[in-house]
Amino acid sequence: MRNLGHQVVKIPMYLPLFADEHDITDIPIFYGAISTYLKQVYPIFRKAPKWFDKLLNSKPMMKIAASMAGSTRAKGLEDMTISMLLGEEGEQKEELDNMVDWIGGHCKPDIIHISNALLLGLAKKLKERTGVPIVCSLQDEDVWVDAMNPEFQGKIWKLMHTKAQDLDAIIAVSNFFAETMKEKMELSDEEVHTLYLGVDYKDYHYISTKEKPRNVGYISRMCHENGFDIVVDAFIELKKQEGFEDVKLIATGGSTGDDNKFIKEQKRKIKENNLIDFFEILPEYEDEAQHDFYKQVSLVSVPVRIGEAFGMYLLESMASGVPVVQPALGAFPEITEISGGGITYMPNSPEKLSKTWAELLTNPVKLEKLSRAGYEGTKENFNIHSHAEEIIELYESLKKNK
Repeated sequence: MRNLGHQVVKIPMYLPLFADEHDITDIPIFYGAISTYLKQVYPIFRKAPKWFDKLLNSKPMMKIAASMAGSTRAKGLEDMTISMLLGEEGEQKEELDNMVDWIGGHCKPDIIHISNALLLGLAKKLKERTGVPIVCSLQDEDVWVDAMNPEFQGKIWKLMHTKAQDLDAIIAVSNFFAETMKEKMELSDEEVHTLYLGVDYKDYHYISTKEKPRNVGYISRMCHENGFDIVVDAFIELKKQEGFEDVKLIATGGSTGDDNKFIKEQKRKIKENNLIDFFEILPEYEDEAQHDFYKQVSLVSVPVRIGEAFGMYLLESMASGVPVVQPALGAFPEITEISGGGITYMPNSPEKLSKTWAELLTNPVKLEKLSRAGYEGTKENFNIHSHAEEIIELYESLKKNK
């Protein structure tokens, strides 16, 4: 959007954006993760002095909180979620007022785009203060809400439906998720637009599968929810067959402390099957390390147990010339069909995944065809520059209708 001549200000919520960007260095953290949590759970902290809040929201403390963010669980945060959705009626009224006043005084925006529907409690006050259209994206909110205590789920979905009335437009990242959220939030077809996520294909290095070893890759958090154990079991099955003596399993994507026991169990299975020399976990997975990972694999699978709203790793893999093999869940069939760079399978079992891998790894012509199609399909249909133009067009139409 900036390349197209527009000004964009990113405002972090609970944690700062630890990035080398000049536009975020002077933006306060209005909902500091630590202080917001303490005030919600322990009311005594709501009377804490300003210097104490400032200490909790300092960069060193925020870095500690960020290191623990991956292990945050939805269960147990039901009251916090409801309070945030209540907006000015919730326990974070002071934080909301501070944020709204700062945005109104410093940004003078034409559009405000909220990153997800769990923050819909911000919308009414923002609109009252700025008078501009408010847009909200939808992506994987159901994963958070559906993990909560069942007695809270219905209340939260109803709150999200009510607060959505303060919006001017809602954007889903896939048709699959648009339909999912229409049902859960009781939204009409007219309220929800689908605008796909995208990547800049120039940021990735396309390498033909003809020039790579026949290795299988996994790139996501190594946890039960993302099916890392399914990948390990499928690999063990694959290696029992003749003709795959050269194939390795290379995994990356990081983990949290909660995953340590689970990962140890996967390593144990690999060791018991004498495959330790054919298994590698890459500790780094960003920037150049990511490119190095894609150079080493001929296909990628992340067999998540619950279908996702999108899955950015699919685009990153295909932009690097790596076909994806995914369960037919969530938006995966939609993305692979549009891009042409992957195949889906069901059931989501190690046996079926292993069989699907075997069929591809023994068919280099098909593998190369998927590789080329995925690259071209990502470039054509999931191009971040095209999507920036699409979202600006939506913003402009909302401004005209004000």
